[in-house]
Amino acid sequence: MGISLTETAAERIRAFLDNRGKGLGVRLAVKTSGCSGMAYVIEFVDELDEDN
Repeated sequence: MGISLTETAAERIRAFLDNRGKGLGVRLAVKTSGCSGMAYVIEFVDELDEDN
């Protein structure tokens, strides 16, 4: 599954990764959370998992 980003959003993600000094990209996820039910999660990815 893919997502679309604006060029500005892609540049911001690249800047975060450059400032961090490592990483392959970011992972976006939706996880179960508290009473509201769902929460959006953004994580840095340093190495690929089997599920990637």
